[in-house]
Amino acid sequence: MASCFTRSIPWAKVRCAMVFLASVFGAVGALCGMAEEPAAPAASVASFSGARAMAHLEAIVAIGPRVSGSEGMTKQREMIVDHFRAAGATVTPQRFQIRDRKSGKGVAMENLVIGWHPDRQERILLGAHYDTRPFPDRDRDDPRGTFVGANDGASGVALLMELAGAMPGLEGPVGVDFVLFDGEEYVFGPRDPYFLGSTHFARQYAAGRKAGEATWIYRAGLVLDMVADADLAIFQESKSVSWPDTRPVVDEVWDVARRMGVRQFIPRPGYEVEDDHVPLRNLGKIPTADIIDFNYPAWHTTRDTAAACSGESLEAVGSVVLQWLREQR
Repeated sequence: MASCFTRSIPWAKVRCAMVFLASVFGAVGALCGMAEEPAAPAASVASFSGARAMAHLEAIVAIGPRVSGSEGMTKQREMIVDHFRAAGATVTPQRFQIRDRKSGKGVAMENLVIGWHPDRQERILLGAHYDTRPFPDRDRDDPRGTFVGANDGASGVALLMELAGAMPGLEGPVGVDFVLFDGEEYVFGPRDPYFLGSTHFARQYAAGRKAGEATWIYRAGLVLDMVADADLAIFQESKSVSWPDTRPVVDEVWDVARRMGVRQFIPRPGYEVEDDHVPLRNLGKIPTADIIDFNYPAWHTTRDTAAACSGESLEAVGSVVLQWLREQR
């Protein structure tokens, strides 16, 4: 996970961002490129499988580092686009470019908007970053080693890949967009900004709403980050609790977890994090809560591997998110 943050646990984290939004459908999709047509949807599944989600995580990690603009990121993107199209989603790339602050060279970046039920005007956004940090900078033994970002990078993507199976059969009036953000952790030094993808997305969505080009509206959003820790404990993120427009989202999700008996969701604030939910809420005006277990000793180290993650943890989060979506009316 990349995030600008302060916290009540023994770490500190900094992230600033920029994101691009186009649309999942209609004319706004032209802003970011041609949307790919979905394949025929696979049969909808009734439940969330942590085992399948963990298999997705392992496949992503097997690619290796997935830094923005790298070959690893391209391989990952191709794999997940194929996956979501096969599940029946419309996949819209949102391409933008940043200039590397050190080399001055341009770096191509690409958010992915994965749309379900595009005819539904009121929508939910589920976001996750899919890039990895260039180096494990918090690793005392090997701060320039190989970072594969199993929990911090792959976990949110893997959860959404498994959640895709339930989306074609999602009933109710609310549509859903999965948004995978690029450039959340394209950070080589202390002055580099975080959240490039989500900031870009938020600004474009806000501009589209103001111009009357975005005919849909996001009712609420969740950012899923670092959700596979084998020792999972998800406290309520403090910003998400303190903002009056996002507090109801937090209350709904944790109430679902309580009713389902999912004890990994702890019903009290535990830390304050600057994550992708900040530009989505502050710039895009989308009430977005952060679902994150930030108490993760392997954070930004070479130890953030699949061995530190758990399918049980992915299932705990995924099953709650799926039920929350099903209760939207």
